Amino acid sequence: MRAWRHPEFRRGAIEMLEIAPGIAAWGLVAGVAMAKSGLSMPMAMFMSLIVFAGSAQLASVPLIAAGAPIWVVWATALCINLRFVVFSSQWRPYFGHLPKRMRTLLGYFTADLNYVVFMRRFPDPRPAPEQLPYFWGGVGCNWIFWQVPSFAGIVLADQIPASWGLAFAGTMALVGLTATMLGSLSTWAAAGVAGCAAVAAYALPLRLNIVIAIAAAVGMGVMLEHMGLRPKGPGR
Repeated sequence: MRAWRHPEFRRGAIEMLEIAPGIAAWGLVAGVAMAKSGLSMPMAMFMSLIVFAGSAQLASVPLIAAGAPIWVVWATALCINLRFVVFSSQWRPYFGHLPKRMRTLLGYFTADLNYVVFMRRFPDPRPAPEQLPYFWGGVGCNWIFWQVPSFAGIVLADQIPASWGLAFAGTMALVGLTATMLGSLSTWAAAGVAGCAAVAAYALPLRLNIVIAIAAAVGMGVMLEHMGLRPKGPGR
């Protein structure tokens, strides 16, 4: 059965729709930021399609606008995107058997909230036929709700006033939606540790506080699992 015809494809898309408002808000913010940084419209659209990583885009654009050396831009994006190494290692038990070309494609579409939603749906790290359709349904929805608002922000940047506070609205939407996924004391503990670590390390360059926060959350999760308190998602 083709992935898009599988019932899990529809389920993956529907569950991502619950998070779509926050994704769309951040996509719009990223689009506006790229347009106002001095990038041409075609270049900004190309960056949105190729990079497809909101945090890396928002961190790199000011550096590009300031004329920073290319190695600084690359290093910044690399540090911010190190979290995807963690995501990929966690997904290996599910998709490690797939051909390299397919795994590379999955890597391009990987996103933070897709990872969270997928792990909530499939907590046991064992491959199953329904996992790939679910993945495609979720990442397809995520990709559309990122790229369309991002392109809108690029095209309409001059018509969107800063007083709208889109960045703050997007952050609050994602925080609220992420909080609904924390279904137990252990997951709240991991999230709390990550938040504290991110704030404590905020002064680090290249937004390394993001990497520190992820490492802290993973460490807390491992510790809780060894204590017999494995972090659980909603419904578990």
